[in-house]
Amino acid sequence: MDATGHADHGAAGLGLEAEGYRLDGVSAPDEVGEEGTIALTILDPAGAPVTDFETSHEQELHLILVRADGAEFAHAHPEMDAEGEWTLPWTWEAAGAYRLYADIVPAGGEAVTLSTTVQVAGDYSPERFEAPVAEASVDGFDVALEGDLVAGESSPVSISVSRDGEPVDALEPYLGAYGHLVALRQGDLAYLHVHPQGEEPAPGETGGPTVDFAVTAPTAGAYLLYLDFQVDGQVHTAGFVVDAAVGGHGGDAHENGEDHEH
Repeated sequence: MDATGHADHGAAGLGLEAEGYRLDGVSAPDEVGEEGTIALTILDPAGAPVTDFETSHEQELHLILVRADGAEFAHAHPEMDAEGEWTLPWTWEAAGAYRLYADIVPAGGEAVTLSTTVQVAGDYSPERFEAPVAEASVDGFDVALEGDLVAGESSPVSISVSRDGEPVDALEPYLGAYGHLVALRQGDLAYLHVHPQGEEPAPGETGGPTVDFAVTAPTAGAYLLYLDFQVDGQVHTAGFVVDAAVGGHGGDAHENGEDHEH
């Protein structure tokens, strides 16, 4: 239940287990600057490693890594061996507590998001982001977000990319769209449900400067949004903070978990 008493059906990615599937064998480097490997395994309801997954957004597993304050974000794609263990070479650039999300679709099943936390030793100064933050500059690009979130409703959001004051119409397909958006609830980092809008671009096509999404915020409050977009083969990430207003249905909408990034 959320603070208003509504069932929080729209929140995902808050635990090791969901829909009978479980995140197991998680390990990661312990300190900033330590070269190592992130490893994890997905167990099925019978406790056996899952080795068969559906491809979603061009990958079988999306690994999202976010520091508790939202200041550090990464979206990566590990590789799986024959025994079902996923691994990724990894070096932390900043200390703190991190939430790791495994976003998957088991073969023949529904989309599932599992998560856990890891602690990374080192000097840590948490940052605080006050809403709203609707503009960001990254790697020479200026990125702007338009749209209002309403709790319990699918809300349209448009994000535009420019460079040197000119619209960028050379956005390249990335994970099956001209942009990939991850949305998290500030505080507990619940994983939101995001849908890219429009037809999937064909390989080699370019688009922009605007990418459209539909975002379902389960409850009112602040949300962290991270846009990945690709230009000239390079992926860039822009971060925003958006407040979701109280909606007419509160957190009761989408109780079957139908809205999902997949």
